[in-house]
Amino acid sequence: MAFRARVLSGSQCLSRSVRGYSAFASNTTVFKDVPPLRAYRNELLKQDRTVGLVPTMGALHEGHTSLVRMAAAENTDVFVSIYVNPTQFGVNEDFASYPQTLESDLKMLQTIDRELASTRGSGRISAIFAPNGKTMYPTLLPSSEIDGQGSFVTITPLATLLEGATRPVFFRGVATVCTKLFNICTPDRVYFGQKDVQQTIIIRRMVKDFHIGTEVRIGATKREEDGLALSSRNVYLGARRRAVGTVLSQTLMAAESAYLKGHTSRSEVLGAAEAIWMDTLKRQKKLQPSQRALFEVIYVSLADPDTLEEIDVVDETKGAVLSGAIKMLPIEDPQPREEKGQGDGKVPVRLIDNILLPPRA
Repeated sequence: MAFRARVLSGSQCLSRSVRGYSAFASNTTVFKDVPPLRAYRNELLKQDRTVGLVPTMGALHEGHTSLVRMAAAENTDVFVSIYVNPTQFGVNEDFASYPQTLESDLKMLQTIDRELASTRGSGRISAIFAPNGKTMYPTLLPSSEIDGQGSFVTITPLATLLEGATRPVFFRGVATVCTKLFNICTPDRVYFGQKDVQQTIIIRRMVKDFHIGTEVRIGATKREEDGLALSSRNVYLGARRRAVGTVLSQTLMAAESAYLKGHTSRSEVLGAAEAIWMDTLKRQKKLQPSQRALFEVIYVSLADPDTLEEIDVVDETKGAVLSGAIKMLPIEDPQPREEKGQGDGKVPVRLIDNILLPPRA
C-alpha cells in the first residue's frame, strides 16, 4: 500500500505530503523542528518502544545505510538526522561546497525502509529530523573561529589530537551538535561508523562524562572493493584522484600486516606504512601533470586506543589505533573528457581512515 511521509514543522499539527516521497511507512514523519519531534518521542516512551538514532550530514551512502540496518535490528524505531553542521567546519574549509542532497537522501531512506518492512522482527524508520540552522542554534549561530562566540561542548585533550591538530574547531562542533541531537531525540542507542574513529572515542567520552543516557554503538567501516573507505566527500574525487586515493587504506593495511607478523615498535609498524605512501607519491610525481594525482600526507598515527596519544610500542594487551589522513590535491591539467568529480576536480579532498590493531592476549 502506498502512503505518504508526514512533515511536521514548528507547532504545526496537521500533516502534509513530502513531494516525491510516497512510499515511507505510514508512521514515518520528517520533522523540521524540535517540539513535535519531542512530542512524538514521548509517545514512543509511553509505549515502551526503543529508539536508535543515526546522526548524519546527508549525502548518504552504504556506510550510513548499514548503520540504519544495525539500528533497526536493535530498536523498534529508527531516527535519522540529516543536518550539515556548520560549526564543525573551519573558516577556510569546505562547508559551502559540502554536498547537500536531501532529495536523494530521502529516496535512499525510503528504499531502506521498504527493505526493513520485509525483515521479520526489524524496526522501522519512523522519524527523520531535517532541521535548519535556526532550529539547531536558536539563539546564536556559533562562529567557526577558534575563539568564536557561542555555546559549545569541548572534549579535551582528545579533541586536540590527530584530526583536531589541524582542524581545531572540528570536534568542538561535533560534540556540540551531537549533544543537541541527543537532548532532542533522547535515543536509547546512537550509531556511528568506525571510519571516524576519533569521533567515536570522543562521543563515548562525552556520553560518559556528561551522564548522557544513551548507548554508543559502532558499525564497521564500509569500503569499496579496492579498499577505499566510503565517505560523502568521495564524490569530489573523480576518476584520477579516485584511483590514487586508495593509497591511504593501502598504507594502513601495510602497517597492520607488520603488526600481525609480530612487530610492535613504532618504527617497524609505521615504517611499513611510510614505504607505501612514499613509493606511491614518487611514482605519481614522475607522471605528466595531465595524468597524475598528487596528495599530501597529513598524518599517519599509531596511538593508544583509549587516549589516542602516540605510542612507541604497542601494548599487546590493549592493541592500538592505526589512523591516517591525506589531502588529495586539485587535479592538474584536466582533460576535456576526463571524469573530474563534483567540483570539477578543483576541490581538495581530505580522506581519513583507520584500522584497529587487536590485542594479543
